Amino acid sequence: MVTQAEPQPQYFYGTGRRKSAIAKVRIYPDDGTAIIVNDKPMEEYFNWLPWQSTVREPFSTSGTVGRFRVMAKVTGGGVNAQAEAIRHGIARALVVFDPNLKPSLRRAGFITRDARVKESKKYGLKRARRAPQYTKR
Repeated sequence: MVTQAEPQPQYFYGTGRRKSAIAKVRIYPDDGTAIIVNDKPMEEYFNWLPWQSTVREPFSTSGTVGRFRVMAKVTGGGVNAQAEAIRHGIARALVVFDPNLKPSLRRAGFITRDARVKESKKYGLKRARRAPQYTKR
């Protein structure tokens, strides 16, 4: 006797990256507006309003506010980079959901991965470009 597995709710996936932060984002077509980040409500994880508005930006730009429930797992980086990585992942997932949203999201700059990362340290220097202080005597 073969038992049929219960069908999982359909979702759309997008990976977002910023600096060293990586976000794995799933958006579920729902009437709920819940955004869950690392198993916590977004308001608890990002306790500063500008970070919260950064995460919500793709929905307001594409006109899909309140149509999706978001589940995101994010690792690495700082809090701001994590918020921007989630924004990138949501934008990519929205394009998977509806390719017609891509031009408006691209105009807002949410599709392009921001490639700016910390420059690596060079030997003989204190940081990437900071040389040891010169002493004349």
